[in-house]
Amino acid sequence: MEEELYFNYSATLRIFSESGIDFEEIESVLGVEPTRRHKKGDRWRVGSTEYKQDMWCLDSGLDEEVSLEKHLFALWEVLKPHKDYLLSLKTKAKVDVFCGYRSSSHTAGVNVSHQALEIFRELEVDFGLSIITT
Repeated sequence: MEEELYFNYSATLRIFSESGIDFEEIESVLGVEPTRRHKKGDRWRVGSTEYKQDMWCLDSGLDEEVSLEKHLFALWEVLKPHKDYLLSLKTKAKVDVFCGYRSSSHTAGVNVSHQALEIFRELEVDFGLSIITT
């Protein structure tokens, strides 16, 4: 029996800092609650190692079966009005957009239009893609 192929995508704004992040400020300015957040020293479960930095994350909110391009458009729609604030955060924190691609196909690829890459240009962050095939 042949395994059904799957293709999953994600896009997440991540804000990291070893010297602290004001979560309430970020949430107030962006007007959204994070998908995930933790403080330096927290643990994701009992017995795990402590986090080495604060982190605040916002996912696109789309299902993972939706194309990477649509994840990027959805995330940018929320963030675009706050571009200047996000750029200002870069003086005290690392800001990036984490993109993920998971698939059971070892020969597939990802297409992203130049319009969907606007988020990287405007936030002055590099495009990176985590690729996992199983």
